[in-house]
Amino acid sequence: MSDVFLEWFTTDEHFPFFIQYGGHEEEMSLHKHVNFSELVIVLNGHATHIVNNEESFIKKGNVFVLNGGTHHAYKAPHEFKICNVMYRPELLKSAGPDLRSLNGYQALFILEPFYRSTNSYESKLNLSIPNLEYVAALVQIMINEYETKQQGYQTMLASRFMELVVYLSRQYDHQENGVANSLMHLANAISYIEDHYLDQITLEEIAAKSDISVRHLNRIFQAYYQTTPIAYLHRLRMERACTLLKQTHLSITDISYACGFNDSNYLTRQFKKNFGMTPKAYRKMK
Repeated sequence: MSDVFLEWFTTDEHFPFFIQYGGHEEEMSLHKHVNFSELVIVLNGHATHIVNNEESFIKKGNVFVLNGGTHHAYKAPHEFKICNVMYRPELLKSAGPDLRSLNGYQALFILEPFYRSTNSYESKLNLSIPNLEYVAALVQIMINEYETKQQGYQTMLASRFMELVVYLSRQYDHQENGVANSLMHLANAISYIEDHYLDQITLEEIAAKSDISVRHLNRIFQAYYQTTPIAYLHRLRMERACTLLKQTHLSITDISYACGFNDSNYLTRQFKKNFGMTPKAYRKMK
């Protein structure tokens, strides 16, 4: 078993991103990515994919994401051609709130890789032939940009990568299979919170929108995020409050209501709990 580093593929510290076609005519031994995530698109053929010693069949049209630290390998490849997109996870953190509220994004790029790294988890996106052709054409454009490195190629690649992420997330959102649907419950909860965290929403409402019980919602939230849905909701509101304190002259009371809190005293208590200071002190410091 070996470790693989992103620096083996690119030494550009300012743009830690790499894309290539991978033609695996021979089996690939078990390895893990140390400091990057990998988006894999199977363009042709099939193989057996080994993840943490669990085997699953992958074929043309399959798409999945592997986080750093996940052991995986390929064996028994047959006319097997893939596209590897290697990137630092921080690249996706720049995504806008509209993407983070997309169910398929939460499932494919956030939740699936986590479960795949710790459990036997065979779910993956399965593209139809027309959708795969669209993705393959986009990949070709990205690889040409990466290889020719014309002026502005980094901006172009970052833009195309986000286009690819959005497109794949939408396709996952429309996919129907048992394992993926079970994961979509959690993705639904996350995306609903991301979309409505400034509104007066309840735990029961979040669970209802996710088609699961409150108990199950709390359980799966704790498993992945090591926190509760309400704590996650409050964190988003606190981040928004910090932004308004830094960028506006709104009163603490107005900011409290703008961020979904019912009164400024509650906001102040949460601020002291999280930052060790009052909102006014935070504003003055920033």
